Amino acid sequence: MARRKPELGRFTDVALLVLISLAEGQKHGYRMIGDIEEFSGTSLEPGTLYGALMRLEERGWIEAVESAERRKPYRITDSGRDALREQLATLRRVERAGFSRVAWGQA
Repeated sequence: MARRKPELGRFTDVALLVLISLAEGQKHGYRMIGDIEEFSGTSLEPGTLYGALMRLEERGWIEAVESAERRKPYRITDSGRDALREQLATLRRVERAGFSRVAWGQA
């Protein structure tokens, strides 16, 4: 898997990564950390993840799921899916503009 170049810094939004992870199905925090690292190459600290989970839950984009286990799983809500679709559409526009401008700069 390709990794980001260290000199470029971090171009990620933790909330976006969490929504993408939960779009696949409910997960607890530890599983999200592993999933996010696998699909994005971004390593999250637990404090960073849990801060994002709190903010996403406050917005109503995710919700905790009842569980008999010690770990608390979360799932994405319908409004969270809508927010994710909107953000991904924005990222597609940004990507097209970026690639177009990079190609133009090479001419």
